[in-house]
Amino acid sequence: MLKRLSKIALVFILSLCLGMNSVAKAANDDSEEAINEKFGLPIVVYGETLTAEQKEEVKKLLNVKDSSMVEEITVTAKDLVRLIDGDPRSRMFSSAKITRKEKGEGLVITQVTPGNITEVTDEMYANALLTAGIEDANVEVASPVKVTGHSALVGIYKAYEVGGEELDKDRMEVANEELGLATKLAEREGMDDEKVSELLTEIKKAIAEQNPATKEDVEKIVEEQLKTLKIELSPEDRQLLIDLFEKMRSLNIDFDKVKKQLNDITKDIRDKMKEVVGDEGFWQSVGDFFKKIFQAIGDFFKGLFD
Repeated sequence: MLKRLSKIALVFILSLCLGMNSVAKAANDDSEEAINEKFGLPIVVYGETLTAEQKEEVKKLLNVKDSSMVEEITVTAKDLVRLIDGDPRSRMFSSAKITRKEKGEGLVITQVTPGNITEVTDEMYANALLTAGIEDANVEVASPVKVTGHSALVGIYKAYEVGGEELDKDRMEVANEELGLATKLAEREGMDDEKVSELLTEIKKAIAEQNPATKEDVEKIVEEQLKTLKIELSPEDRQLLIDLFEKMRSLNIDFDKVKKQLNDITKDIRDKMKEVVGDEGFWQSVGDFFKKIFQAIGDFFKGLFD
């Protein structure tokens, strides 16, 4: 009898814990981050090609529950031309939510729909935004359909423009060129996305440390990093890389100012690479562990009524 009562008490405690966990989760889901009055409302940028139905889907994806708590704008093909000399015939689906942060807090990029952003990774976005001069913000990117993800950059630039911050057009164009080259290297050279981002990040860190004065200095840095990371590129792509960073040098982009963010990108890349090459045996053991737990729970409840 005592054994049976103990089992019933244990079931009650388990149920109580599960109930409390559900209440806590609901409370967390309903809570909203306080608005930073220094920077104003978060800005949500919608691609102009979205249908009304798709726009509502993006709102849900970006957790826009109350439109009065964000500033909503639309990015158009005209903006693409105006900001980065893009193609006026472009279709704009990628959307983003930008919450500006205090200086030194760094960039946090989150792809809410990673399955629909087919070419650009978080680290590629972060690298390009640092090049453009955007250093401290939470940026969430979403698309209801499969897209490469390039146009989201323009939406982010427009959000800063609407927020009263002027970004340098030359830097924005170079950042867009950087993003384009990053995705081309991943496609043409068969490199992992993480490896491409690591290469770009390490070159920027070397530029910050060595402060190259000439194009030859830039070329030397690029060659050193290709050798260090054991990356082989075609002569054409190697030259494109050198030309890109020579443009950055001529614009006097001070990567020393964003060294912390570059180091954060490097850490994120290496963490992801560890996950990709993780021990399959470990994950098998995790699966077996949970299988045993569920089996034990099943046996426990079965025993209550035996």
